[in-house]
Amino acid sequence: MQLALDPDLSDYLIAPDPTAARLTRGVRGVDQDGAETHMQVVEERPLTIYLNRQEIVTAMTIGDYPEYLALGFLRNQRMLRPDDEITRVDYDEELETVVVRTARQTDYEDKMRRKTRTSGCAVGTVFGDMMEGLDEVRLPQTPVTTSALYALSARINRTPSLYLAAGAIHGTVLCQDDRALVYMEDVGRHNAVDKIAGWMLAERVGGADKILYTTGRLTSEMVIKTAMMGIPVLASRSGFTAWGVEIARKVGLTLIGRLKGRRFICLSGEERLLRDMDPASVAEEPRRSGRKGEA
Repeated sequence: MQLALDPDLSDYLIAPDPTAARLTRGVRGVDQDGAETHMQVVEERPLTIYLNRQEIVTAMTIGDYPEYLALGFLRNQRMLRPDDEITRVDYDEELETVVVRTARQTDYEDKMRRKTRTSGCAVGTVFGDMMEGLDEVRLPQTPVTTSALYALSARINRTPSLYLAAGAIHGTVLCQDDRALVYMEDVGRHNAVDKIAGWMLAERVGGADKILYTTGRLTSEMVIKTAMMGIPVLASRSGFTAWGVEIARKVGLTLIGRLKGRRFICLSGEERLLRDMDPASVAEEPRRSGRKGEA
């Protein structure tokens, strides 16, 4: 039995578009029997992010929503302050650059010398003093119902996506109660969550009543970024890293992994969980159709 996809995306504010020509490329190959095969593979292209006149980073990305990616990256690196006035965001497709301009003069030369490569796919970058901001995080005690978690898992896993069509990609979904709002994908989970953060910043959307869902591992970087966005719940169908769990417990974030069908594991913040649904009433998840994405 295969998982039936739901083509109706009207409830999403932003949904994946697996048919977008610029995001994938058709290639020819041979299979294990030597037979010719054709498939779509995900594109990677560089995007250089500037803050005012300073070059900050070059990220490898699939190329959609570059303005949101730039805004979210700078916000999650604490290079954009909550009170910053963003005067312009300029994207040049030919030069593959985004310039975020602020009324405040900025200089992050010292900060950029203290950067750490992350465990995320496509090599994310976290600057060395990012952990310092965690001491200031105060996440709200917004409850999350198990019925909402089950509904979100079923909805998201039935949504047509590049993850299902081509693999080699990660998805991150901003949710509210049992509704999936914004679904972003990229070659690295860090890029996908930065796009969400950029959308929230541009649209002035708060995180206090939100849930963040990811198709990838629950790593330290994912936990830090979720906390920095003010979102109290992070969930995934994948597993955990020890440091991710440790940081989640430190900041009081609800961390839920292995969310598949009726099953899940909560390793932090169980006090937010409202068990309003009998797991026995939830159907086991059938085998997924399409390609397997990397965790």
